[in-house]
Amino acid sequence: MSVEAAERPRVELTWRGVILGILITFVFTAANVFLGLKVALTFATSIPAAVISMALLRAFKNSTIVENNIVQTVASAAGAMASVVFVLPGLVMIGAWTGFPFWVTFGICVLGGVLGVMYTIPLRRALVTTSDLPYPEGVAAAQVLIVGSGEHGDSPQAESDSRLGLFAISLGAIAGAVFALMTATRVFAGEVSRYFRTPNGGATGLGAQMSLALLGAGHLMGVAVGAAMLVGLAIAWGVAVPLLTAAAPAAGAAADWAQNVWGQQVRFIGAGAIGVAAIWTLAKLAVPLWTGVMGALAAERRRRAGEGGELAITERDIPIGVMAMVSMICLVPIGVLLAVFLAGGPLGALMIPLTIAGVIYIAIAGFAVAAVCGYMAGLIGSSNSPVSGMAILSVLGAALLVAAIGLPVLKGGDVKPLIAFALLVTSVLIAVAVSANDNLQDLKTGQLVDATPWKQQAALVIGVIAGSAVIPFILNLLNKAYGFAGSPIHGIAGTPLAAPQATLITTIASGVVGGNLQWGLIGIGGAIGAALVIVDELLRRSGRYSLPPLGAALALYLPSSVTVPVIVGAFAGWFYERAVERRPNPEAAKRLGVLLVSGYIVGDSLLNVAHAALIVATGKGAPLALVPETFGPAAPLALATYALVAAALYVWAARRAAHA
Repeated sequence: MSVEAAERPRVELTWRGVILGILITFVFTAANVFLGLKVALTFATSIPAAVISMALLRAFKNSTIVENNIVQTVASAAGAMASVVFVLPGLVMIGAWTGFPFWVTFGICVLGGVLGVMYTIPLRRALVTTSDLPYPEGVAAAQVLIVGSGEHGDSPQAESDSRLGLFAISLGAIAGAVFALMTATRVFAGEVSRYFRTPNGGATGLGAQMSLALLGAGHLMGVAVGAAMLVGLAIAWGVAVPLLTAAAPAAGAAADWAQNVWGQQVRFIGAGAIGVAAIWTLAKLAVPLWTGVMGALAAERRRRAGEGGELAITERDIPIGVMAMVSMICLVPIGVLLAVFLAGGPLGALMIPLTIAGVIYIAIAGFAVAAVCGYMAGLIGSSNSPVSGMAILSVLGAALLVAAIGLPVLKGGDVKPLIAFALLVTSVLIAVAVSANDNLQDLKTGQLVDATPWKQQAALVIGVIAGSAVIPFILNLLNKAYGFAGSPIHGIAGTPLAAPQATLITTIASGVVGGNLQWGLIGIGGAIGAALVIVDELLRRSGRYSLPPLGAALALYLPSSVTVPVIVGAFAGWFYERAVERRPNPEAAKRLGVLLVSGYIVGDSLLNVAHAALIVATGKGAPLALVPETFGPAAPLALATYALVAAALYVWAARRAAHA
């Protein structure tokens, strides 16, 4: 940091930063809600928000890197809340709601989201401060803020490094954005895939999204996670899909057959593996979590003893007592929300036991999903973290709990009210999960730019409130315009949104309560998860290798189109760093590589934000398409350009660093 920057007043949590973050929120939250309902994906908004913030706040002479960090924190926390669409539309699909009542929808989002922020306060010390998790998007956002703010030092070498770093991020961003634009026009295929029938009578194959952002995320997360995901990919598409397709032969295209079996069977195996790996991860986090809580309590004692000023700025969290009080306060209106949902309906007689059970489940399971989602975000990034996998585990627990209490009373009656209540409880839990999933990524960014944790945590709460206020309006607008597949209510356009994740979660809740869920598949996944844990422990005892079980389990659950480019990026980054070790200035080359791939994420994210806005404005799924979806050269063009661009830019980074 330059002398001038060091002497500059610490401008951090400001009204202009908060207002700018909220304004950015409206665009990003709307885009994420639409994309989540259309294609079951959302994007992390921290990096685009940071770029926009730096561009606008540059007009103020006293703006700082930590103020820009507050803007991206508010915007990303709000954008993350859009992931509640992975559950909430299920209430409309089963006929429990005809629309999204504002106060109930807002309450689900804001109470769960704030609870997620509170739970991440002790988790910050365990999963950020004392952890070696890569946090790919958090690191990328920090690199963007550091380079964009120019706070590198005042020596000629520092200024030169700053200019080179900014150029590397810009170059990567241009590459990421242009490539994403070409896929939006369909001149480049958005996904390259190859499926085929296997000798045993089954089918399998692989797909890969042509996204430089996923390649960059793989580089940032490292080869250990990449290798673990490769193992999971091999289990899913090399073993499970061929065996299960062979057991249930079907006519038609191999791709449709394999994808159908993966979606309806292998994904449940993946959920079971994630469950066991998550439980093991929680068990291993017990000591760091305890240390984190004790550290927070120690800081609180020093604060009360009048020694708060002696605490380093980067260790000043919201006091643990305030965290506990706010958490308890959140649980009271959550209980009221659940009770009002039950009152006057067929489950009215069970209002008290169901409400108490729901609140206790949310309080305990909420901390567990916050920890696991935070860990997964640290492992592979917020955008790629399978929050819907946590939703599956959450709805399993909620449905089992609700069924145990309600089925004996209903005695064979209509079970839809029980399914609806399970979805409501899961909606609150998923709000906790998505909040924690994003918050810890933001707190990692804050750690890297020396932000004040309590100010960033306050910004996270503001972002959650802002995003929660927007979501009901957007959901009602989309419900009226399009409706959801399987819903008894049809939208004006007559082309309902698929809402694939909400459909899956609703199917699981119905299967548990109705007694027809395929528990065997989840059990197989649990056994695979246990085997992965054992292998990882044996490798760690060798002292040289590891196989993060959650990383492997994620590759069972996530589409191969996401995992393949991430794996490629992890190994590409490993080869690049080994290659530059033999060249002059290897550390500078490694830093330049990180900045370059961070740029991929920046450019891809910004382009997709703009594209999402265009989709919403036009109502078309592919508003930029220049050629039909059947355009023959699209796949080879995309694959060849993808490889050439990535290789050429790695070569550029290595050579440029060597002459720096």
